[in-house]
Amino acid sequence: MLLFSLTPNAFSQSGGSTKPLGEGITAKKFFSSTVDNNNVVWFLTESGIVSFDGTKWSLHNKNSELAGKDLKDLAFASVSGKNELLIAGPDGAIVATIPLTESSETATYTPDNSKIVSKNILGVAVSKNALQWFGTDNGISAFNGSNWLDNNYDDRYPGDIFQYFPYSTMTASNSGDSLYVGTIGGGVMRYYKNDVDAVSGASEFAIWGPIQMPSDNVYSIYIAPDNSQWLGTDAGVAKHVGHNALEGWTIIDKSTGLADNKVQAINANSKGIFYFGTVNGLSVYDGENVTNQTTENGLVSNNILTIAIDKNDVVWIGTDNGVSCLKNGEFINYQ
Repeated sequence: MLLFSLTPNAFSQSGGSTKPLGEGITAKKFFSSTVDNNNVVWFLTESGIVSFDGTKWSLHNKNSELAGKDLKDLAFASVSGKNELLIAGPDGAIVATIPLTESSETATYTPDNSKIVSKNILGVAVSKNALQWFGTDNGISAFNGSNWLDNNYDDRYPGDIFQYFPYSTMTASNSGDSLYVGTIGGGVMRYYKNDVDAVSGASEFAIWGPIQMPSDNVYSIYIAPDNSQWLGTDAGVAKHVGHNALEGWTIIDKSTGLADNKVQAINANSKGIFYFGTVNGLSVYDGENVTNQTTENGLVSNNILTIAIDKNDVVWIGTDNGVSCLKNGEFINYQ
């Protein structure tokens, strides 16, 4: 095992310790995550929404608008001083006020009460300018806090394109003016918000043309502070620099040290250390070298589904068998 021997991200060679989740929390699969402005980590699980405030794990299953639904994704939003969770579900996009209690204020967007293009919401994302994006089985919708943006991309990206190339993930750009949407089989679509309050489809990243993406099956997307785009596929990680899809590509895969070519989660800390969650362990990339961590090193499971990094650069790794917390080079596991 390689070590980052002189950095705060160096790994301990001992295995991780295991702690219990909160009372009554039986969740195993932690598949979506976000961090709010109070440094609370939120996860979606098969049991519902779970949070950790640094001391206590909580299961938020008392609110009737959230309990018992097949939720898909969540994101944190702070709008006009109000803290909210955006939640993707099969019956609409749910906005729930934090703290999340039995009586928390909620609203659900559907085609019946808004301009959202479908009630089957598969993903959510929030831009730094508070623009809210909703990925559905019938296209992309955007809400700026007071108005729904008109969809002007149907000629290029008709809604039924997701019937052929299913939606998989999405991430907003740092400026908030665009959205990168990953698909299975169709590469990455890039949507722009233009200056007339409309969403327009301008370009796509896919292997249909002379593009150096290793695969058009995309499972995760991360936009770095320098605006480089990191795409997790089933054939490794594709790093792309700039906005010209025909150039600026770098590939990281098993041949260059990646734990596995299928990359389901990507995140990075404030020091520029990247964490790639694969189906066969965690790969950590410092810009030059890759270090792999597995259950042999203390990880709770090798099948990594989501990665969140809190305000203290603590890495929270959601898997199919609980959560691993990576802090000061050591794993703390919660099951």
